[in-house]
This record gives sequence, structure tokens and C-alpha cells, in this order.
Amino acid sequence: MAELGKINQTLRDKKRISLDKKNIYFASDFHLGVPSPESSLKREKLICKWLDQVKHDAAAIYLVGDIFDFWFEHRYTVPKGNVRLLGKIAEITDAGIPVSFFVGNHDLWMKDYFEKELHVTIHHEPITRTFGNKVFYIGHGDGLGPGDNWYKLLRSIFVCKPCQWLFSRLHPNLSFYIAKKSSKRSRIITGDSDEDFLGKENEWLYIFSKEYLLTHKVDYFVFGHRHLPLDLDIEGKARYINLGEWINYSSYAVFDGNDLQLKEFKE
Repeated sequence: MAELGKINQTLRDKKRISLDKKNIYFASDFHLGVPSPESSLKREKLICKWLDQVKHDAAAIYLVGDIFDFWFEHRYTVPKGNVRLLGKIAEITDAGIPVSFFVGNHDLWMKDYFEKELHVTIHHEPITRTFGNKVFYIGHGDGLGPGDNWYKLLRSIFVCKPCQWLFSRLHPNLSFYIAKKSSKRSRIITGDSDEDFLGKENEWLYIFSKEYLLTHKVDYFVFGHRHLPLDLDIEGKARYINLGEWINYSSYAVFDGNDLQLKEFKE
């Protein structure tokens, strides 16, 4: 048993050394599918170029929600399109690079298609991970923090299993049509308040992070959802990073083993 423990420790040490030599990448809010098929296709190709670039030194890739502007899995049907991105993700996971996918408020109905077909790990709730000696709290961010009570009520309905079952009884032609009609009110299309930074005291995810720190040790809070790239210090104890989105910013974050930085992808 003691010898087995030494072998396991050696394997962990080798994994740690390997990770120290590579980067961990985070991106969110691609919102593929809007505002038009043409612009979505152009953005999808750009995202694939970014993935092609980062796969060469990536230890892991985290896609932190709202990758699609709408996603729903019927038993034998998923929304058509986005085949370039799906193929690129499959290529990356086949090469042994782990990819994690966090469901957002637009792709909330992710089930097991990505896990079975692309070998992607799906997260329906925020997670805590330690990379090196840094603790990360990672999640899309919807429903966290104060306020937004109407959305929180709506989300509780969306994640309700009986409600999902009833929606799945609709023919995909009808259910996808309803979803696309409702997505026209999306913030990513209307641009409602996403460009304005109103101060830390009004950033609900910053407030959540600050309160979470009262009872937990975290170095980096990494969220999407807000759409505005942000890197805010939390009283010298941690940093709140919002990943932004890819319609206006093409922003992402990279952790090199020592520091987490927000960047913009340019061809």
C-alpha cells in the first residue's frame, strides 16, 4: 500500500509539472446563432481559429456558458448548425485536452450529447478548482448575487424537470421556433446596459464574490454572463474576472500558472 501511495504521488507530481508548463483558457458568451446566420458563421470561424491557436499550449479549456444563443436536446435531435465548433472541440478532446462546458441561461438545457459525442465535461452549477496554488471559482454567473428576482424565478421554471419534459413533447420545429422568437429579446442583441460599468457596488457578481470570500478562500472568480470584460480587485484578497463576449470583444482569459489575464483575440 505504501508503494502504491508513492506511485500515485509520483503521477500527481508529473501531472502538476505538466500543468505548470501549459496554460488554462477560459471563454464564454459566444452566443452562436445571433444576430444573423452570416455574422454567427463569421464568429464561429473566428472562435475556431482561437481554439486552433490555444490548443498548442492548453492544459485545459473552460467554456463558461452561453456558447449558443439557444440549445435544447430532444431525445434524438439537437439544433442544427455550429458544426465547425463541434468538430473543433472533438478534435481537441481527441488530442487529450480536457474541455469543460458550463451551461448558461441560453444553453441551460444541455444534457448528455456533448458528453457522449465530444467527451466534454458538463457543469450545471459553479465549481471550485485549484490550479497550482491558486483557487478558482468558475461559473456562468446567472442567478448569483442580489436582485434579478424575476430571472431567478424564471430559471427555477426552466430547470424544473417536469417543465423540461413538457417542452420536449413539442415537435422540434415548434420548440426551436419559440426559442428563436424569444431570443430576439436577448441582451446580446438589444445591447441593454452591457457596455456600462456603473461601479463595483452595482456589479452583482462582484457583490456575490465579495460575500463568498467571507466564508471561502478563493483567488479568482471567473464568470461570464455580464458581457463586459472586467478585472476587478476584491479588497486585495481576490480578483473578479468577467470574460466578456465575442460579438464585440472576442475576449478570453488565460492562466499561466502564476497569473490570470484578460486578453482579446485578434487574427
